[in-house]
Order: sequence, then structure tokens, then C-alpha cells
Amino acid sequence: MASDPLYINNRITIAGWELTEQFVLAGGPGGQNVNKVSTAVQLFFSILGSPALNDRVKQNAAKLAGKRLSKEGVLMIEANRFRSQERNREDARERLKELILKAAEPPPPPRRKTKPTKGSIERRLKEKSGRSEVKKMRGRPGGD
Repeated sequence: MASDPLYINNRITIAGWELTEQFVLAGGPGGQNVNKVSTAVQLFFSILGSPALNDRVKQNAAKLAGKRLSKEGVLMIEANRFRSQERNREDARERLKELILKAAEPPPPPRRKTKPTKGSIERRLKEKSGRSEVKKMRGRPGGD
């Protein structure tokens, strides 16, 4: 089922034909409506086959998806928080958008190694010798 395009940010837009929605019965509150109307939404999106995402974003999104990703690389998001089909549909699309935004974040800068300062080294050694003196005092008194 073709739907509206999903705008992730100014560089990433997922076309409507890439998203597939399926409506299923949902449990939970809703009275008789729950048994009659399919309000839960299953949103399917092929992460690995999408032309809208670059390779780095695809790799990160696959890691973030975890068990929701099939062996073929299709992500399934199930939304059944709300009683109406339309709100569940929006919720599923919003969750997909959050996942892709998180995957598109730049990697953190590499950690630079630093050396301890001279003062911190001296303080550490002074504290060690102080502890050593305390422990020596706990021993048996010498028979001078």
C-alpha cells in the first residue's frame, strides 16, 4: 500500500512506496470495538534495500533495530498504543523516524589519550606512602 512520503530530515526522505502498512486486531481496552476493528498497525520498511539511506545509516539502523529486523533486512514496527487506526499509524511512522534519526547521528569523536599531571602523580604516591605508614603501625610493637 503506497502512502505519503516520510520526511526524516532535510537530507533523508523515505518514499511512500518503500513503506508497507498492515492493519491487525489489537488487544487491550476498547470494549466491543477491539473485537471488530483492526486498529493495530504493522509498518514494514526494508532498511537494507532502501535507496533513501546511505550505507552507514543502514548499518546503524540494522544494529538499533535488533530483533525487529528480519533476515531479509525488513524492519517491522508494531503500534497498538491507541484505540484509533490513524493514531497508531502516526505512532508507527514516528517511531521509524526516531530510529532512522538515531542511526543518522554522526559518530562520536575519537578519545584522545592523556597523561596524568605531575601533581596528581605526586599526590597519589604521597597517599600510598601514608597508607603504608598506617598499616605498619597496626603491627606488633617492636621490643626495643
